[in-house]
Amino acid sequence: MDPVATRLVRFLARFERVTPNGVTWSALLLGIAAAGFFVRGDQLSLVVGALLYHVSFILDCVDGKLARLKGNGTVFGGWLDYVFDRIRVLCCAIALMGGQYLCTDDEWYLVGALAVVFLDMLRYVDALQIYKMRVAMRRRIEDLAAERGQGGRAGNTPPVVFMEDLMRENPDLDPERQQPPRSVTVVDLHAGFRGRFPWYARVRRTLTEHRIRPHLVSGIEFQMAIFIIAPLTGCILPVTVVAGVLLALFELAIMYKFWLSTRDFSRVMEKREWSLI
Repeated sequence: MDPVATRLVRFLARFERVTPNGVTWSALLLGIAAAGFFVRGDQLSLVVGALLYHVSFILDCVDGKLARLKGNGTVFGGWLDYVFDRIRVLCCAIALMGGQYLCTDDEWYLVGALAVVFLDMLRYVDALQIYKMRVAMRRRIEDLAAERGQGGRAGNTPPVVFMEDLMRENPDLDPERQQPPRSVTVVDLHAGFRGRFPWYARVRRTLTEHRIRPHLVSGIEFQMAIFIIAPLTGCILPVTVVAGVLLALFELAIMYKFWLSTRDFSRVMEKREWSLI
């Protein structure tokens, strides 16, 4: 999506009347138009619906990039993008599966519609809640460090930094072999995960070097599979099952990783002291 969306952003940025919210509305309307074709159920309509959804998805990638480029993003625009995404998925899932049910009278398509909507909502709710919990954990550690005079807010003591931030800034950093900077106090909330899966850092580094996201199956891949690949191939239920299972497995992996992170957080809070590195 990004190669096309990035070029489109550069083109649209030339026009002052084109706003991120306007692009978001356009993405929604194209998504609803795709649903209108999906519900017909015939092969030609499925192909047209898939193409419309693809264009809608590209525009959905454009609005945020355009807002960041022009510097005119708003809180309301972020909310609008989030809500319209859910509306588009809901409409297209019901239309695609409902259209096939009307054509075949196969009740499994109704089950498929419920599964698509459930997994999409689970993904968003889970991601939002985990993000909030991670922010809360980091804030509690920083507050505790400040109380003990280790947060950089009292005196000239080293500030607290998190290993994940160091690795984000320096992707080549190997926490198992290299020592972080000595001028900071490092807290690692992913030590448990790396201890159980030491190979993950190498795999992640390899994927990143080849511009492949470590999270191989997310909402992007899920929606593309259900609303583009499935209609184009005509294998709607099989593609839905495969995409749903893959998304569920990756979501479970994220939950498991977060659970390990909460255990690391508990150990840090119980210890209430960190060695200066």
